[in-house]
Parts: sequence; C-alpha cells; structure tokens
Amino acid sequence: MYFTDRGIEELATRRGEEDVSLAWVAERLTEFVDQYPEFEVPVERLATWLARLDDDLDDD
Repeated sequence: MYFTDRGIEELATRRGEEDVSLAWVAERLTEFVDQYPEFEVPVERLATWLARLDDDLDDD
C-alpha cells in the first residue's frame, strides 16, 4: 500500500456516499492549491488526467 492510499481510503470512507459535481471538486482543488502552493504541479497533473480520461476511448 502506498502512503497516499490511506488518504484515498479515508476519502472513500468519509465521503464515498456523497454526490458532488466536478465543479465542486475543481473548487476544492483550487482552494487546496491556494493553501498549499507547493502542490500545484501534482494537483494540475491530476486535474488534467481526470479531464482527459475519455480521450483514450476516442482514439479507437
């Protein structure tokens, strides 16, 4: 198990039943980067990866 898996598991456990919009997630990511600017690059990479998930399906 990676160290980061614990945070992911906590998120799933504590908030897994909630319905949220991607706009809400984007706002939380922006707030996080504003508070912790040293994590801007990994957060941007995650956001870009999530935004482009369907791109691989279009290549077929």
